Amino acid sequence: MTEIVVADIGGTHARFAIAEIENGAIVSLSPPTTLTTADHPSFQIAWEIFGETLGRALPGAAAIAIAAPINDELINLTNNPWIIRPPQIREKLAVDRYTLVNDFAAVAHAVALVGPDEFMHIAGPEVPLAQSGVISVIGPGTGLGVAALVCKDAETQVLATEAGHCDFAPRDAVEDRILQTLRAKHGRVSVERIVSGPGLRTIFEVLSEMENRPMPAGDDKLLWKLALEGHDSIAIAALDRFFLALGSVAGDIALAHGASAVVLAGGLGLRLTDHVAASGFADRFTSKGRYRGLMESLPVKLITHPEPGLLGAAAAFIQEHGA
Repeated sequence: MTEIVVADIGGTHARFAIAEIENGAIVSLSPPTTLTTADHPSFQIAWEIFGETLGRALPGAAAIAIAAPINDELINLTNNPWIIRPPQIREKLAVDRYTLVNDFAAVAHAVALVGPDEFMHIAGPEVPLAQSGVISVIGPGTGLGVAALVCKDAETQVLATEAGHCDFAPRDAVEDRILQTLRAKHGRVSVERIVSGPGLRTIFEVLSEMENRPMPAGDDKLLWKLALEGHDSIAIAALDRFFLALGSVAGDIALAHGASAVVLAGGLGLRLTDHVAASGFADRFTSKGRYRGLMESLPVKLITHPEPGLLGAAAAFIQEHGA
């Protein structure tokens, strides 16, 4: 039995746990410790705090999922000021073996690992995920994560992507207004600017301006609370707009991947399950002109495992190092 530290480092939170692996399989995953990235100046300090909460020495092996492109020299997290220097990991973290993996590549590893009871049906035909083909793994959180899981019989390959930074394509006049608002701030507008946790604020701003109503006070967390509670008409409209954009983007990514299925995940995923099925997501997902029939044949599911990033990081470690 081997213990490894598993970490899932996103834009807002850093999650840590201990995984036990044996004979090429994950035997157990401890309850996670979640830290807010803005409260700590570096990944190393967060790592040390996790060790303090554990109350014992950390294992000498690690699997780290990171919300950024992975390279061998310097990793700048996309929505987080932390910097990770891979050549210094062994010394700074006191580990002998480690694996670095993109955070949504880790989620794709988890999709390949969990059973059918850990998926919730969202749209399309209610059938199991195919054993062969490409599964697009997509999820809004602090950013928009995207990966591709390529399956052929019992073999799988995970491809990390940065498709969340593709250009946003508006579909109607309201989305034209959203694009104009974001273009004034950022110049180029990626889909992540709308289909992410912070993206809801822009939607709120545009809809409030259109209705000549004051923008609700409070941070992004409060805006999501308003949207999910559904007591305010602007909030209800903002949430539906979010799902329309998510449906469009998920459909575009599925087409680009040549996908046989789509799995939703991400920091917002489980919070949205009560709303996505009743929203405009499915219509936007399938509304791809001459390819509507193809899109209607694709199952869309949501992974319900509580920590797919941590689970997938452990799976990536096994793939690289064995047990």
